[in-house]
Amino acid sequence: MKIDILSVVPDLLQSPFAHSILKRAKEKGLLEVNVINLRDYTTYARAQVDDYAFGGGAGMVMMIEPLVNAIESLQKVNQYDEIVYLTPDGQRFDQKMANTYSLKNNLLLICGHYKGIDQRFRDHFVTQEISIGDYVLSGGEIAAAVMVDAIGRLIPGVLNDETSALTDSFQDNLLAPPVYTRPEEFRGWKVPEILLSGNHKLIDNWRAEQALKRTQERRPDILDAE
Repeated sequence: MKIDILSVVPDLLQSPFAHSILKRAKEKGLLEVNVINLRDYTTYARAQVDDYAFGGGAGMVMMIEPLVNAIESLQKVNQYDEIVYLTPDGQRFDQKMANTYSLKNNLLLICGHYKGIDQRFRDHFVTQEISIGDYVLSGGEIAAAVMVDAIGRLIPGVLNDETSALTDSFQDNLLAPPVYTRPEEFRGWKVPEILLSGNHKLIDNWRAEQALKRTQERRPDILDAE
């Protein structure tokens, strides 16, 4: 999979993809992430990519011309499955969406900044608009990192144990059950006996019950949405 990220401040994305699982995914050749500087595509002085909004009001708006220059240049060598604009008013990103995107080959993520981007670009070039939550960030870079992480770990071969991703929270519309590791007892706190029984059928049933219980207690909205 290849993911291109168009950003006004590409340096913000140096660290998220240089460590841990995503680093290994890149080293294995399973995931390619390219962070592209939007300022390289502007024809304005001082690498300007924003201007005042027509009609007045506070804040600046990302101009359409640098965005179009960038995307048309990138499309000469890439055929994107989706062109995603990261924005607070987009569709809420969730595990189901991450699963769907993990099956794509080429993605372009556009990081918003300031008061957003010229609506004409959204109308004519963006294929999907995504939000990672009901709050406003300084820019779309953090949201892009979240998306890439959530998608990248689902690519076959990225995780050492591929079944691990299948038991994550939200994969089956349930939160993950409690997990334990050594020692079996610490300060009098014991691991549930059933997990030490070796009876995998009973363990699976226990985990399913705990997942349902935890979801009912913490996120009943997930169950209500089914």
